[in-house]
Amino acid sequence: MPDRGGGPSGPRVRVGRPSRGARSLLVTVGLLAVLMIAFVMFAGIWTDWLWYRSVHFSSVFSTMLWTKVGLFCVFGLLMALVVGANIYLAHRLRPPLSAMSVEQQSLDRYRMGIAPYKTWVLLAVCAVVGLIAGGAASAHWRLWLLTTNATSFHLKDPQFHKDVSFYAFDLPWYRFLLDFGFAAVLLSLVAAAVVHYLYGGLRITSPGGRATAAATGHLSVLLGLFVSLKAVAYWLDRYGLAVKSSGLRSTDNWTGLRYVDANAYLPAKTILFCIAVICALLFFATLWRRTWSLPMIGFGLMVLSAILIGGLYPAIVQKFQVQPNEAAKEAPYIQKNIDATRAAYGIDGSQVSDYSGKSGTDKASLRKDVASAASVRVLDPNVVSPTFQQMQQSRGYYSFPSTLDVDRYTVDGKEQDTVVGARELNISGIPENNWINDHFKYTHGYGVIAAKGTTATGTDPVGQPVYTEQSLPTKGSFGPYNQQIYFGEQTTQYSIVGGPTKELDFADKNGERTTSYSGKGGVSLDNPVTRAAYAVTFGEPQILYSGAIGHGSKILYNRTPKERVEAVAPWLTIDGDPYPAVVDGRVQWIVDAYTTTNGYPYASRTTLGDTTADSLTDDERAVVSHQNQVNYIRNSVKATVDAYDGTVTLYQWDTKDPVLKTWMKAFPHTVKPKSAISPDLLSHLRYPQDLFKVQRQLLAKYHVTTAGQFYSGSEVWQVPDDPASKSGKAVPPYYLSMKMPGQDSQTFSLTTTFTPTSRDNLASFMAVDADATSPDYGKMRILKLPLNSGVEGPQQVQSKFNSDRNFAPDLNLLKRGDSTVEYGNLLTIPLDGGLLYVEPVYVRGADTNYPSLQKVLVDFDGQMAFKDTLDEALDTVFTAGGSPPTEAGSPGAGTAQPPPSAPAGSTSDLQKALADAQQAYDDGQKAMQKGDWSAYGDAQKRLADALKRAQAAEKGAIKR
Repeated sequence: MPDRGGGPSGPRVRVGRPSRGARSLLVTVGLLAVLMIAFVMFAGIWTDWLWYRSVHFSSVFSTMLWTKVGLFCVFGLLMALVVGANIYLAHRLRPPLSAMSVEQQSLDRYRMGIAPYKTWVLLAVCAVVGLIAGGAASAHWRLWLLTTNATSFHLKDPQFHKDVSFYAFDLPWYRFLLDFGFAAVLLSLVAAAVVHYLYGGLRITSPGGRATAAATGHLSVLLGLFVSLKAVAYWLDRYGLAVKSSGLRSTDNWTGLRYVDANAYLPAKTILFCIAVICALLFFATLWRRTWSLPMIGFGLMVLSAILIGGLYPAIVQKFQVQPNEAAKEAPYIQKNIDATRAAYGIDGSQVSDYSGKSGTDKASLRKDVASAASVRVLDPNVVSPTFQQMQQSRGYYSFPSTLDVDRYTVDGKEQDTVVGARELNISGIPENNWINDHFKYTHGYGVIAAKGTTATGTDPVGQPVYTEQSLPTKGSFGPYNQQIYFGEQTTQYSIVGGPTKELDFADKNGERTTSYSGKGGVSLDNPVTRAAYAVTFGEPQILYSGAIGHGSKILYNRTPKERVEAVAPWLTIDGDPYPAVVDGRVQWIVDAYTTTNGYPYASRTTLGDTTADSLTDDERAVVSHQNQVNYIRNSVKATVDAYDGTVTLYQWDTKDPVLKTWMKAFPHTVKPKSAISPDLLSHLRYPQDLFKVQRQLLAKYHVTTAGQFYSGSEVWQVPDDPASKSGKAVPPYYLSMKMPGQDSQTFSLTTTFTPTSRDNLASFMAVDADATSPDYGKMRILKLPLNSGVEGPQQVQSKFNSDRNFAPDLNLLKRGDSTVEYGNLLTIPLDGGLLYVEPVYVRGADTNYPSLQKVLVDFDGQMAFKDTLDEALDTVFTAGGSPPTEAGSPGAGTAQPPPSAPAGSTSDLQKALADAQQAYDDGQKAMQKGDWSAYGDAQKRLADALKRAQAAEKGAIKR
């Protein structure tokens, strides 16, 4: 038998190549995989393009896309060329390998393995570093657009006398270029060193010379470039001191140069720059000297200088010059920080005036002044959403947001603070969830509900909102308007509309009424390629083949106002609280948007997510930001989103903002001029809450304007916790029509209070004119109370009410059964030198599960009343129980008042029962203190009997 090559161990199995069919199958599977990946990538880009085209902002998409592509290609190619050129050069400079050392012999197998694939290895390395660098560069498209379209602030920093635009727009781009240069040089250095070592240019263990002259020159040039870049970094660090954050006493994010920066770090950076330049020249000189001795000595001196000059010297200056007399040394720099911070946040025009906090006028004569001081809002938009839900929801597939909004509408010829809420689609309330119902039939909400903010019903049911727009379809003071809401805060799912499948418009006693979407919004699904792309994008194959989709079908998505504005203007920071308004016969979502930067010299930074958080903030109302930490902010854009067709319109609100002007140059024709805002829309624009919350947080420290006051920290304020919430978070600002001292009439305002640090008494009250039609829009007025004035703050007023035994019987009566008491917004109103507190108190019944206004708490100059209506409480506080006639238009007119037909006897019985309950409660407390449990038991029986009589009297009054 002939030998088959098996050897002594048996026959060898020869593995054959795959058959032609198997190879074809593998190639086919590979091609299909590549095509699927390519189509997924295509689907994402294609659907994005279609969406931007549908909202008429395709220029935004193309600008972003081509900027990213350009940066990817330029910096990716640049990185690949730099690294590839150094690898190629290191290979060309390899020494001959005729006399190989033992070290080189061990590397020979690697050289032999790479030799056939050297070109491919080089291309692969270049491709990898190019893709990584290009991807990283494309993420900095905002920096590129800012620096190439920079607009001057016409304002120079006080240290280097450069325009603020240099720090806001140019310096961040220079930092990116520097980081890219460091990465390119380091990668080239590592790659060149590996090649030199692999081919003998560098020797680690061999005796004699450790590097060839060619390798020494090559690597020295790269090290020289690295040190040159370090010199540039030292020079830029000088300017970076103007935007560097550090801690100064109570201010953690204090920004700008301090004494040690100007007198130690700044000269140190200049000296280190000069040393780095010299060190770089020494490295370049190795091209002629062929030795590393001098450059390495220079490099060591640079490192030592960085430690001594850049680290130790400033520490000595801080310890022995600054700390012994810090207030005097830091005063000029603190003043620069104060001036820059107040300008950067738009609080430099705030008006601070002294306010006594105590009224010197007879209270009885003040009663009539309350009506002109404020339109007191007793309907709390943060509490009454369940009431809207219960009374105006109509169907389970509708819902209102958990927090309603406050706006202004003209009712009966008079402008009225109004609580509004859009009746949106609630996907979880659909009777039967399936793909057709969720995406084809139930597609939109219907109508906006509105109620007077200063009034509640006085007849059965008591304490309910007085609606000015209600029912389904809605009717009331708004007049005719398009009520279908396809785009809203709670509309997060996609819908397919306008095709053969009819949509549910609304249901009434006549049955279901259907409609078919005819708006210009949405992306057409007539093209099968488009359908396939959306099937991939949404992971829903039925979009491709479903018969429910036909001619005219459109897909709606990105449907919340914040999503749409952020998508068409990705350079804006979006306010967390869009609100609906009926404008020119259509429901429009009004969205406030901000331009921000983190590079305003000397202005202290704030973190938007933390600063804008309060007791009402949730995921829906959180501010959206690309730069969470900022030190400049402007409400530069007012945006609207049409609730029917999703049209997004951006209006230039701040015509002087250089950041907005820069973005408008980068994205031309995307922002309309301020003059394009219609009068109807202008009447609904207001000062935004998130901006106000940022400004009030800064004003807690920066209301002082002198360095000495700021340094001492004696007048630092804080925003108090919300007394109506147990969350421990800040009280939200409240919209309220009111008159501040010095104003002739009420204006729609946004208000807040401050307390001293770690104390609960009131330090100041602040209001900003929030009415966009007012010539004083945006003007901030701060009423500063005297130190140690003892004026009670919101938390103290709430605590005093909770612990006051005079109100215990009323509270016990409200809590009867399983009912719960909910406190509304505790409003603060300046009045004749004093401060009036008003808080509505709601009761949520166990069976109804929605709150109704039952009582109103009023406190003025320490005197408190807790009555059924605002007018009764005001009468008690100001006229010691008198009951002067209610003036027309006074706050609380008609608010939860007893029916006019109720006989006086029923009210007297109720008052007597409450008095008896109070007496029984007091007797019980005294008996308990004495340990007389028999008397205590008797008092409890009398208390229970009195509460029953009070309940019966109350029911009798309602029936009559």
